[in-house]
Amino acid sequence: MPVGAIIGIIAGAVVLLIILANLKIVPQAAEYVIEFLGKYKATWTAGVHVKVPFFERIAKRVTLKEQVLDSPPQPVITKDNVTMQIDTVIFSAFLTQNFMLTAPLIPSPRSKILPQQLSVTSSANSNLTER
Repeated sequence: MPVGAIIGIIAGAVVLLIILANLKIVPQAAEYVIEFLGKYKATWTAGVHVKVPFFERIAKRVTLKEQVLDSPPQPVITKDNVTMQIDTVIFSAFLTQNFMLTAPLIPSPRSKILPQQLSVTSSANSNLTER
């Protein structure tokens, strides 16, 4: 076999591997944020997509499924001075694509939700009365 044919087969195999490596399947209930040279380009929804090798990257994989965030138990004092333990759970989901534009700016949305939820729960629990 001539040397040119071997080089052609190897080059073809490399090109095929690059194409297959850049063929992405976005699962249902997920969206991918795509950056082109570090700048937001698009948001891919469920389906088959091909990214441009070496120039595009998947910046963030966002699940649209409902997620459960459990907060630690909080001691609260009711109006009649009874101490109780309150345990809360948050169900959250990202429903709009407005989040997709800021997704690279927020490293962990769950880390932003928990402190806010704790302050809201604490203020709401101050109005409790024991029955």
